[in-house]
Amino acid sequence: MAMLPFPPDFQAQARLLGSSTLYEASHLPCAVDSAIRPVWDGAFIAARAYPLECSPGDNLALHLAMERVPRGSVLVVGTGGFIAGYWGEVLTVAAEAAGVAGLVIDGGVRDVAALKKRRFPVFARGISVKGTVKASAPSVGQPFNFAGVPVAPGDLVVADEDGVIILPKEDAARTLAEGQARADKETQMMQALTEGRSTLELMNLTEWRTRA
Repeated sequence: MAMLPFPPDFQAQARLLGSSTLYEASHLPCAVDSAIRPVWDGAFIAARAYPLECSPGDNLALHLAMERVPRGSVLVVGTGGFIAGYWGEVLTVAAEAAGVAGLVIDGGVRDVAALKKRRFPVFARGISVKGTVKASAPSVGQPFNFAGVPVAPGDLVVADEDGVIILPKEDAARTLAEGQARADKETQMMQALTEGRSTLELMNLTEWRTRA
């Protein structure tokens, strides 16, 4: 199935707009669990999703994904919220060689110093020294529900210090356009604020001056 096109500058546009603006512009329940956070400050991802599911404490699906993931994709990994060291420096090096754009995992990672040094963007629920087995792979490259949000191959993932959103591929271009319009409007609002206008005026909330 052919991927729906994104704007050619979608990554730069997503970085400029940020996950919060795009979330508001999407009008969709696209924000994943806020407990999934960047492993190092400044980490950023804007890429197509490649979803996979790991059994609790088992990272075989990740190793299989390294041979199947399209270049430029972000791995979106479900673990049922089980915290273990599914990912570390070895898989990071493999991912870089495979052209993987980053990792978003509903579980744990380790070798954090190496991830920071390599500047490989990782968003995870936790950090754990505990290793994993390699005995099962529930799904690789198939849609599933990730931390409260559906994810399918080719969806747009945007992750930054505010959080992680997953936009259905059919809504990505629209959301980027509406996000830009929202950002332009906020720029005008901030200019008005510097000129002495109030947020109550600009947001049509002046009636509350006498009601609250």
